[in-house]
Amino acid sequence: MSPVPRPMHRRRGGSARRTGSRLLVAAVVTAFVVFFVLPVLWLVLASTKTDQQLVHGSPLSFGSWHALRANWDALTAFQDNAILLWLRNSALYAGVSLVITLCVAVPAGYALAMTEFRGRRILLVSTLIVMLMPNATLVVPLFLEINAVHLIGTMWSIILPYAFFPFGVYLTYIYFTTAVPRDLLAAARMDGCTEFGVFRHVALPLATPVIALVGFFSFVANWTNYFLPYVMLPESDQMPVQVGVGTLLSSVPSFNPTVGSLAIQRPQLALATLLAITPVLVVFLFSQRFLVAGMLAGATKE
Repeated sequence: MSPVPRPMHRRRGGSARRTGSRLLVAAVVTAFVVFFVLPVLWLVLASTKTDQQLVHGSPLSFGSWHALRANWDALTAFQDNAILLWLRNSALYAGVSLVITLCVAVPAGYALAMTEFRGRRILLVSTLIVMLMPNATLVVPLFLEINAVHLIGTMWSIILPYAFFPFGVYLTYIYFTTAVPRDLLAAARMDGCTEFGVFRHVALPLATPVIALVGFFSFVANWTNYFLPYVMLPESDQMPVQVGVGTLLSSVPSFNPTVGSLAIQRPQLALATLLAITPVLVVFLFSQRFLVAGMLAGATKE
């Protein structure tokens, strides 16, 4: 028997749906390029131009390597290599607080997920409430607390608040609750493992994706934080790069006509901004495999 042909209207309908799906995907990709890729590309190209080329030239044209070198020399000459000092400060603050965050958030999330104790629900709700609060609302209370222990103007006034990361605690709590088999942990206990041994040798290796996820979010939040170090650190040589870029912005004649001899041109500001965002992009590129695994972990429960 010869196969019965499908009705023509069904084939046309399927083809129309596939075409619509392709158009939707193309529209989403185009929107992503316009809103995310083009600004970064413009920033890269702006650092290769002179100020006149940036204002009057094509937005997406390349300037010259000579102009890029001149912009770099002018940027590093500002306050005797202040931009490099700010980058070092940012790396110190974000790195030390990241280590503290991982050492605290992962065991705390494991304890909340695996143990029952009085006040556990209240602690979880409190963690969720603090996680949802805007960071700016916590700056004044943190300033008063840090000032009470006489740490204003020190690196610990930044590192300790940075290390307080309730989102990391809640994320690891969700992961250990949904993605780690309880039977596997119970089998390790039956084999004679202590609770710390179960956490160290069984739960922690399984939690690599969520550890990478918590580390990435913590690093990005710490690196991009502006308001807290702006309030806590009065000296220029203590500033992280985000506050330093704000200082550079106030030294651009187009935004502050009263600057004088310490003027910074717009291409040099673009170069400083590019340096400020590069570490986040590098961390994302090298950790994206773990980030995808961490975001998918816990999506299904065994």
